[in-house]
Amino acid sequence: MIETATLFEVEDQYGSGAYGKRPTALVRGEGVYAFDQLGNRYLDATSGQGVAALGHCHPAVVAAISEQAARLITSHESFYNDRRAELYPLLASVTPADLNRFFLCNSGAEAIEGALKVAKLLTGRDGIVAAKRSFHGRTAGALSLTWTQKYRKPFQEWLPTVEYVAYNDIDAARGAISESTAALVVEPIQGEGGVHPAAEGYLQALRERCDQTGAMLIIDEIQTGFGRTGRWFGFEHAGIVPDIIAVGKAIAGGVPMGAVCWRESHGPIGRATHGSTFGGNPLACAAAVAAISAIRDEGLVEKARVNGEWFIKELAALELRAVRQARGRGLMVGLELRGRVTPVLKALQEEGALALPAGLNTLRLLPPLIISREQLSLITAAIAEVLG
Repeated sequence: MIETATLFEVEDQYGSGAYGKRPTALVRGEGVYAFDQLGNRYLDATSGQGVAALGHCHPAVVAAISEQAARLITSHESFYNDRRAELYPLLASVTPADLNRFFLCNSGAEAIEGALKVAKLLTGRDGIVAAKRSFHGRTAGALSLTWTQKYRKPFQEWLPTVEYVAYNDIDAARGAISESTAALVVEPIQGEGGVHPAAEGYLQALRERCDQTGAMLIIDEIQTGFGRTGRWFGFEHAGIVPDIIAVGKAIAGGVPMGAVCWRESHGPIGRATHGSTFGGNPLACAAAVAAISAIRDEGLVEKARVNGEWFIKELAALELRAVRQARGRGLMVGLELRGRVTPVLKALQEEGALALPAGLNTLRLLPPLIISREQLSLITAAIAEVLG
């Protein structure tokens, strides 16, 4: 096994430099736990940036990958494939209403790119509206929607023009969405922007305005999808159906995958208007079938709702002076702090818990949906120890 110091040196020497790295090498995962090179165990409340909703190395996903890898790893969508044909109706069974047209890709950012193209193709319009404090990815189209200047500014001259409006401001959204708008893109809970859920009536008002103008309502479900918020998709809390959703992260149990999903009533897009070499490959499709089936069969959507409500109440009950607010839905939880989050992340890791930032002063917790209340209590205790 490579020495830890050497491992760090090699990555620093050859890596892109694009990532701020923690001085920890994660080499193994099992359920809700991740293990480093030295054998230390961490309760992983990052879920690998929200990917490992089933925990690490879920047996069903491991078995599906292993079996499929021995049969057929890649097959372009110019051919039909049995695993893809198995995945499509399964996806359609968990996406509400007629959200059953799918373009399969390899990541959440790619799903956003595809969603923008679908909106353009279906409407013939160019205008895009997005929310302030949003985060949708780092590829060109997705980056143009992302509000935070540190991500967008170096590439501003290359990016499409987007009109930004304040999140949860209904009047601002109504004023921005017009007959020239192709799409409004919004998160049902802003993740990177601080774990801010949509206010009561906000998504309903966006749906109404898009209906009035013919604009497409695109919901970014990359982080919130597949049970994270206590529903299959975050927009379901508002009782609406968007025109298009972008999904990724948890869709395939850890294997890179994304998808654009849109309403059957809008019809298919034209041949050769979009494509992907690896999108919809049999290995990813097999993993997605296993992951979505496990989320359904193990009742993890409802478990996330019930445990998430309990977890947020437990965190709020700590009444820590260092915390301004505990908020979120399901097992997507944010603690807004009175100070910077980075020292808290480091201290929590020393206590055996991994967490994420959401901006400069919000602690983001995305534990696997399989987590027990006893394990959530361990996270609560670690937070109390660090912030108490």
